[in-house]
Amino acid sequence: MSKKQFYCIGYAGRDKKKTWEHVEELKKIGVPEPKSVPELYHLSDYLIDNSGAISVIGNQTSGEVEIVLICDKEGNLFVTVGSDHTDRGLETVSIHKSKQVCAKPIAGEKWDFEDVQDEWDDLVLYSEVLSEGNWVKYQHDKVSSIIPFEQIMDFLKRNDIESQNYVVYCGTVPLLNGFIYGDGFRCGIYSEKMDKTIELEYKVEKLKV
Repeated sequence: MSKKQFYCIGYAGRDKKKTWEHVEELKKIGVPEPKSVPELYHLSDYLIDNSGAISVIGNQTSGEVEIVLICDKEGNLFVTVGSDHTDRGLETVSIHKSKQVCAKPIAGEKWDFEDVQDEWDDLVLYSEVLSEGNWVKYQHDKVSSIIPFEQIMDFLKRNDIESQNYVVYCGTVPLLNGFIYGDGFRCGIYSEKMDKTIELEYKVEKLKV
């Protein structure tokens, strides 16, 4: 993938009351309050990964399925799925750093935005974690739980993001039963209109320390 602007949008829940409740819950365990809701995290594009395996340090990292927008140099917009793999132990120090230290897996396939524009809110995101040899359901919800597409684009514009040559992880959906730190992660995005799915799977390899 050629060099691109790369960003993750955090705290992108559509229900602002629940989002702020989540912020308060995280503060109780030492996670700093974001400067804004939603929050934009500028990351290095070398983190974008489609190798099928990532390396991490420690036992407290986990993925999160995200709907991803890709904009090429001509301004054409595409949609795919990725995982905002994050070091949860480092979140109490800095959420930004916790994201920068982990690769960000992304699917190799993508859809033209125009093909899913009309059903954006109804697209389904889901994920599973490989834990103790078994795949455990981790997330499953519609994109309607994330801020609307128009708000995402307005948010990017207000943060002076150029409208070309970028990759943006636009937000995730709630966990079903809390964090699971596994040995693998797989996720997908499903379009009922097209009856098509884009999927992503990767191994999580822990470095020796």
